[in-house]
Amino acid sequence: MTNITVGKKDEMVMKILHYFVTEENYRPIIVNGVQNEIWLENLDNDISLIRININYIHNEEQLATDLRKANAIRKSIKKKTYSFKMNVLNILLDVREEVPVTSVKDIESIKISKIGDLKKNRIMNEFFPDFKEKVISKTTGVMGMFQMTEELNDKTIREDKKLAKVFKESKAPILTMALILINVFVYFLMMFNYESFVQNLGNHFVYLQRGEVWRLITSMFLHGDVIHLMSNMLALYMVGPMIEKYYGKGKYAIIYFVSGIIGNLLSAVLGDYFGIGASGAIFGLFGALMYFGYKYRATLDGFLRSGIVPVIVLNLILSVIVPGIDFYGHIGGLLGGVLITYTLGVTNKSDLREKINGIIITVILVLFLVYMLINK
Repeated sequence: MTNITVGKKDEMVMKILHYFVTEENYRPIIVNGVQNEIWLENLDNDISLIRININYIHNEEQLATDLRKANAIRKSIKKKTYSFKMNVLNILLDVREEVPVTSVKDIESIKISKIGDLKKNRIMNEFFPDFKEKVISKTTGVMGMFQMTEELNDKTIREDKKLAKVFKESKAPILTMALILINVFVYFLMMFNYESFVQNLGNHFVYLQRGEVWRLITSMFLHGDVIHLMSNMLALYMVGPMIEKYYGKGKYAIIYFVSGIIGNLLSAVLGDYFGIGASGAIFGLFGALMYFGYKYRATLDGFLRSGIVPVIVLNLILSVIVPGIDFYGHIGGLLGGVLITYTLGVTNKSDLREKINGIIITVILVLFLVYMLINK
């Protein structure tokens, strides 16, 4: 019978990998052109990237080259994920004892020869205080490796199921179609007495100051002409089903109406005209989709850069150069969509602290706009 043995370095790699994946929710990422390295990513952590480097480093020149390579990869991932700051914990498992390891900006390097070196490290104790306890509890040897491998597989399967649930095929976009039908129906009614609808239901600061606050909602369903209606309904038809799928119908309705209200408030504060149209609410959906894309930017590769952001920028530019478009309503709706989505949260990506902050910021913004409206 052949005895199976586990190398010291392999065991260290497995323990480190197991801890960061199962306890700290990091996930392995593929980095092209690297060998004997493992890169882990968690964009919600202050230390966004973990690098486990198994390559042998025998002198300071080689170490400097290795750090330049790591920094190039860090910058690439940072740009790709639209991250403002990206810190790397660079764990070096095979550095000659005489080679001094120093950290550089945004990359904290740790040279270890045994797992205990990590337990004593200042960065590990500051950002991952339970590392010592969690790793000590793991058994060693072949059985320990099998156990950790099984737990890693279980963790991966659970995360894949969570992700699949978020991106699963959705049912018919009932709420989106209902909103489109209501808008079209109201437009046909407006054809009989356009001026009366605008005067009695349109958004204007004078009437809001008189207490006719329902205009903040009713004006969302009024449109000036067929082109205005069709352009808004086409945008709603394109973006609405995605919001309905990713957030659910309840959150979708909240995002739509709160965004529209904030957009109308900003329009009333800064404008002096009757504001009508669903554009503010639709820009709120754009904002919600942008926030979702940012939260899942590591999964939705290129979605922000080539998908939603260009559409938003193009529409904002059109809001400025095309006469008769309520630019303030668009800006307010976009801002409202981001803030209310920040408050409601994104599945598997938002915590209670973020939601509380979102509530505070949204309430402050609405109260400020109401104050400015009253004193206009």
